[in-house]
Amino acid sequence: MRITITRSDYDKMLAHALKERPNEACGLIAGIDHEDGVREIRHVYLLTNTDASNEHFTLDPQEQLSAVKDMRANGWKPLGNWHSHPESPSRPSEEDKRLAYDSKASYLILSLMEEDNPVLHAFHVEQGVSSTEELEVIDNG
Repeated sequence: MRITITRSDYDKMLAHALKERPNEACGLIAGIDHEDGVREIRHVYLLTNTDASNEHFTLDPQEQLSAVKDMRANGWKPLGNWHSHPESPSRPSEEDKRLAYDSKASYLILSLMEEDNPVLHAFHVEQGVSSTEELEVIDNG
C-alpha cells in the first residue's frame, strides 16, 4: 500500500511529538482509500496519551470519539493511528504489534531518537507480523 501525507500534517505531528516528549505522543489518521491503491491521509488528529509514558500510549477515549465524529462529518474514513517513539527507532515494538487489532489500519510511527533527524514510517500489522508500507510526504499544493 502507498500512503500519502501532506507536509503540513507531518509538521503538525512532529510539533506535537516534540511538545509531548519525553512521553509518546499519539493520534489518529483519517482520509480516503483510492481505487488505485493509494491511501490519502486528509487529516491528522492529535490526541492525549492518557498513559503519560515514554514506552506506550493509550488514546483518550473522549477525544477518540470526537475525532471519529469529525471524520464522519467530513466524509473521511479512519485509516489508522500514529504515535511517536521518543527514544527508539521507527518500527513497531512487540507491544505495538500485540495491540494492533485492525489489520486494515495503517500504523505510523515517528521516531525522535535522533533529535535532528526525525524518522516517520508506516506499517501494516497482521497477526503480530509487521511490514513496511510506502509513505510519501507531499508538499501542500
